[in-house]
Amino acid sequence: MFGFLTFTEQSCYAGCSLRFGDGVIQLLLPLFKGICFFLSHFGSDCTIVTLTPLKPLVEPANLLRLKGEVKERWAWTSLLDILKETDLRVDFTSLLKSATVRENLPRDVLQKRLLLCLYGLGTNTGFNRIIAGDPMENERDLLYVRRRFLNRDNLRAAIRQVVNAIIQVRQPEWWGSETTACASDAKKFGAWDQNLLTEWHIRYRGPGIVVYWHVEKNATCIYSQLKRCSSSEVAAMIEGVLRHCTEMTVEKNYVDSHGQSEVAFAFCHLLGFQLMPRLKRIGSQKLYRADNEDSYEHLASILTRAINWELIRQQYDEMVKFAAALKLGTAEAEAILRRFTRNGLQHPTYQALGIGKSTEDDFPLSLFTR
Repeated sequence: MFGFLTFTEQSCYAGCSLRFGDGVIQLLLPLFKGICFFLSHFGSDCTIVTLTPLKPLVEPANLLRLKGEVKERWAWTSLLDILKETDLRVDFTSLLKSATVRENLPRDVLQKRLLLCLYGLGTNTGFNRIIAGDPMENERDLLYVRRRFLNRDNLRAAIRQVVNAIIQVRQPEWWGSETTACASDAKKFGAWDQNLLTEWHIRYRGPGIVVYWHVEKNATCIYSQLKRCSSSEVAAMIEGVLRHCTEMTVEKNYVDSHGQSEVAFAFCHLLGFQLMPRLKRIGSQKLYRADNEDSYEHLASILTRAINWELIRQQYDEMVKFAAALKLGTAEAEAILRRFTRNGLQHPTYQALGIGKSTEDDFPLSLFTR
């Protein structure tokens, strides 16, 4: 049996599929407004609800005029010009210092070579092609600057200064108030087998490495990490939120299905920020009971066992100890999370991390109560 329902008010939840019992469907239908529902019944105890995507809004006329004006004024602006202008305003190249005590190169010459190195590496153009249009520079000089002045700590300091400048210069009437949310995800890149970090990626196939990015709401990257393909995305997510070192305060972090787990929900709760995942199998998501005495007739098909609150009280100090180690950086996130895998189900602290079960259940429920 197929049913077609239409509501009048607008809602932002669309393009997903849910599988619940009939009793739950009756509770959820009034919460979705302005969306067409196709209800298909397979059997007597199951209903699949497919939500159609919302129709895109018509682009405002003023936005079209603004895009046209920007294209007319800066149609062929070079990335190298943008990089140079950013350095003239922010002076981030002053943070790219040599590890040695003395620097013999004049600062203007060094600034030019640093910008050429960053452009060549960032665009993967290569030093040979970069110097093809500038007879005053040669590849040996750029390689020297790269070896002496570009390292991880210097680059992180430069990125931090640029990101902070972007956040400060934004006008609230155009960009909105200061955001406290960011999204994080990984992307796989091919790499040579001789690279010590190269591994075979199970999902994307082929050898390579992954780069894990944290991007704030208005598309500014605040942190990036080079990781192995088999490394934990949960650990990379926590590491980026705690170590980004910008002026932005992260209160919410959006991830995909691979960046979340019960342990991740628990540590995010202890560290003071919300984990907002895209649950790939939200239709099969089970909700934990607060205690065994609670009885919800219409939710019986999606409820599971009760949370052991007494065990959480007993292991609370241990959980705070691990959370403090993450916050202070005395231990890497991946090393700590490696203790709490399926191989350590008998670990008492792992069992007590059921505090993540309650916060994990709060997330899908909050989607239906807004």
